[in-house]
Amino acid sequence: MTLDVRDVDVELGGTQILEAVSADVGDGRLVGVVGPNGAGKSTLLRAMNGVVEPVSGTVLVDEEAVHELPSKAASRRIASVPQDTSLGFDFTVRETVEMGRHAHVPRFGTDPDPEAVERAMERAEVAQFADREVTSLSGGEKQRVLLARALAQQAPVLLLDEPTASLDVNHQVRTLELVRGLADDADRAVVAAIHDLDLAARYCDELVLVADGRVLDSGLPADVLTPAQVRKAFDARVAVGTDPATGDPTVTPLPDADGDLDERVHVLGGGDAAAPVLRVLADAGATVTVGPVSEGSLDHETATRFGFDAVTVPPFSSPDDAAVARASDLVAAADAVVVPSDAASWGANDALRDIATAAVVVGDGDRRTGGGARVELGGLVDALAALDAEPEPFAVTDGGDATAE
Repeated sequence: MTLDVRDVDVELGGTQILEAVSADVGDGRLVGVVGPNGAGKSTLLRAMNGVVEPVSGTVLVDEEAVHELPSKAASRRIASVPQDTSLGFDFTVRETVEMGRHAHVPRFGTDPDPEAVERAMERAEVAQFADREVTSLSGGEKQRVLLARALAQQAPVLLLDEPTASLDVNHQVRTLELVRGLADDADRAVVAAIHDLDLAARYCDELVLVADGRVLDSGLPADVLTPAQVRKAFDARVAVGTDPATGDPTVTPLPDADGDLDERVHVLGGGDAAAPVLRVLADAGATVTVGPVSEGSLDHETATRFGFDAVTVPPFSSPDDAAVARASDLVAAADAVVVPSDAASWGANDALRDIATAAVVVGDGDRRTGGGARVELGGLVDALAALDAEPEPFAVTDGGDATAE
């Protein structure tokens, strides 16, 4: 079973909410819809299940248009779990789950699968509450009851709107573990709007990033959750790394840059000396490149977290001609080069220093870091901002010592 959203536009009250939104979800896939509040995530799910009709475009389930199907036929194909867990009457858990069988029960007939309700309650782990009133349950328990109701529909497509909203960490994980298992059944396509980017990256096969009613990006979580894309969608500055326990992307919100350094800066790293410099430059709002640095090093990881372009070389290796050539292009394009005084010697490569327009050396060490302004880390931003229009370049003497011309 495949859910296919094709160029969907939605207007509500004369206001366009979604514009040209496309996405597709196949069997056995869990796709997360992420984006800021008001981006259109809930509206997209409502368009998927037929509650909201697009003004243009279409939603197909196995090539059948959802909005053209009779209500019961649509309910046999798509089940939904709403964000709001409140119920207006004191139904028991069993009675609530039985509501999910409406699409399968003839008007004057009996349920063709009377065990479906029991199976759904067992799968959602609410069978022990079967005779309790739903209003007596906690928020996490109610969420699982509504999930059981959706499972009782036996629909091949499952939509969940913020299934972890307002839940504590334990219930968030339990809920998404359950949803992940439903997708892994391989005969169900699952779409979930999720507000927590870390959880979305951990549990979803793919993400659809929505902002201002449009899809900014879609694909693997690691490809979608980049610092630049998250900034564009959420207007938030973040660092993106890798969780060492799961290997999944993690998104760390950062305060807005405390400066507006209008400089393009290349950092000559090596030996994990560049990491603190990169953090300072990120906070200052500079456009930063870095390298050569060792692949997988702290320098490399820090650059990746901030979305900085980095030239890497294999661990315990010297830069080859290709790495030096690429770094040379970045140095030549930079307004200034920053060299941590404790950088590995190959990080302050002679060929790279020779083409630097201007240089600032950070720290008081002396590892062939040459001339240029020498400052402590706390004075780096001021030093870069004060560079002359035509600053002095690095120069390397015949003896190999670097001085300022």
